[in-house]
Amino acid sequence: EILTLHPDGILLSNGPGDPTENQDVIAELKKLLTAKIPMFGICLGHQLLALATGAETEKLKYGHRGANQPVRDLLSGRIYITSQNHGYAVRCESLPKSAELLFINLNDQSCEGIRYLDMPAFSVQFHPEACGGPKDTDYLFDRFLNLMEQA
Repeated sequence: EILTLHPDGILLSNGPGDPTENQDVIAELKKLLTAKIPMFGICLGHQLLALATGAETEKLKYGHRGANQPVRDLLSGRIYITSQNHGYAVRCESLPKSAELLFINLNDQSCEGIRYLDMPAFSVQFHPEACGGPKDTDYLFDRFLNLMEQA
């Protein structure tokens, strides 16, 4: 049904709960991934995209809560202080060969972002849209727009 709309891109938003409980959504994402439509996943969307590509998630002991989570961009080396509110994380060691770790949490080294090498898709665990305050990671939305323009 989504494909009949011919979307320029798909934004997978944040949300609550255990990502593995969303089996219907994961199954739909697997179908959508074959269409090579640009995708950007945020928080729960990040986890669901990872699960759809074969990665695994795990429950964090305490979760990541608040607007003070340090995250390193592995491409630039830059550190961002991010806003987060989640209790699950993608297991870094479970990423498929077609995926690359993009961001890590500096407190516990957990996966904070993934870039997919075989499709126009990436995702982040933190909330780049969180406001008010710094807009340091707004460039991620520009990256998503560029993926849609290139498709």
